[in-house]
Amino acid sequence: MQLTAENYYSPEANYEYMSVSQFKDFAGTYGQVRCEALAMAKLRGEYQEEKTTALLVGSYVDSYFEGTLDKFKLENPEIFTKTSQKKYPDDPEKWELLSDYKQANNIIARIERDEFFMAHMAGQKQVIMTGELFGLPWKIKIDSYLEGIAIVDLKVMASLTKHEWVRDIGYLDFVRYWGYDIQAAVYQEIVYQNTGKRLPFYIAGASKEKATNIKIVHVQDNYLHEALNIVKYNIERVKQVKYGEAIPDRCGNCDYCRETEVLTAPITISDLVADI
Repeated sequence: MQLTAENYYSPEANYEYMSVSQFKDFAGTYGQVRCEALAMAKLRGEYQEEKTTALLVGSYVDSYFEGTLDKFKLENPEIFTKTSQKKYPDDPEKWELLSDYKQANNIIARIERDEFFMAHMAGQKQVIMTGELFGLPWKIKIDSYLEGIAIVDLKVMASLTKHEWVRDIGYLDFVRYWGYDIQAAVYQEIVYQNTGKRLPFYIAGASKEKATNIKIVHVQDNYLHEALNIVKYNIERVKQVKYGEAIPDRCGNCDYCRETEVLTAPITISDLVADI
């Protein structure tokens, strides 16, 4: 299957190719609960995650730098004022954001004031590549591909400096907590397979705080090696579940599991605190 911007997220492409987001659904990260049942429900088109305000703010910024903002607006008219939509029905560029979403424009303005940040965002946009890792075909889409120089991915986060506590490990940065080191490792390897060049991976990060914090974060090689080992360790189980060779486990805690749980017996008080 030849991937394009139009079919990259299609059910057919998602079934044929593994992606980083799909892998994280199956295997989890420190900050994302592993739920194979949810991953399979997404693959089958039976479940879509809720479009929260935070998610839409981030997606607005992403689409702006992708050059697909008008398309985003047409797909998400509910976050724009009805007055501006009525006044300019055929000109989404003039639509005004509702107050809850105006922070997106502030984030964009902060980013565009910084030459160093913008230099990292000046590469080819939404470059699609495919390759093979651990016996499976993978697909990637690069936010900013500086050919022969770097791979850059834009992340709009609640905070770039908040550390998250993980039991038995301690405090973790946002990169490892949300598995962006896994993304970095996979992207670097797939780009290497396509070009013969092992390029550095940078996260172009911007926060959703009142005063937007921006950083260019280099994900160093030691973290990439560790992350690739995580993929290697988990991929056989992911492969078995995805292609029907094993029954998917339910995490029991995500929205999908809560919505679809079928009760068969009571639980004890001890069960309520089993994960603590």
